[in-house]
Amino acid sequence: MRPSLPAYAELHCLSNFSFLRGASHPDELVQRAAALGYCALAITDECSLSGVVRAHVAAKAAGLPLIIGSELRLAEGTLLVVLATDRDGYGHLCELITRARRRAHKGSYTLLREDFGNGPGEALPGCLALLIPELASPAGGAGQARESRPGGPGRLSSGRAGRAVRSALAALAGALARLGGRRARRLPDARRVVRQLTRATLA
Repeated sequence: MRPSLPAYAELHCLSNFSFLRGASHPDELVQRAAALGYCALAITDECSLSGVVRAHVAAKAAGLPLIIGSELRLAEGTLLVVLATDRDGYGHLCELITRARRRAHKGSYTLLREDFGNGPGEALPGCLALLIPELASPAGGAGQARESRPGGPGRLSSGRAGRAVRSALAALAGALARLGGRRARRLPDARRVVRQLTRATLA
């Protein structure tokens, strides 16, 4: 008998509300995730929550836990995905997006490190933040990724740090999936995983 696959939740997904980047409607993404047996789905359009209403309606109909979040790029280049774990977190994320949009011309936004204080946990209670490594330039070689951090860019390869990040992300996906539709008593487990992920990526 073939062993069952581990539970999977997609935590970084763009809809067509991320102009010229996402292609599918939020409700289509939810329906596809449910059809593939995902245990949860995060809609994380860039500095926007425009697609979450359609996603929520579709997720409720499909019985799929929906995680609300947003992809955010800081002015100095760091790329984050911020996920709301409760209603307060959703409110803080809305305030951050509004502040970033009001700083810039229509259609753009500006986020600074100062917006996060000593970290997302302080500035955005009720949210989890994922640091997203980006693909290196072709000269950097295949299979490598780049992430921004204080003191300059670092490299995250397939070595020990890379394995630690992948392990932490897998555990985080499970922790967030368990949060869907349940009480926030599991939040400390998710926060522990985020700390593990941060240590691995910034090591």
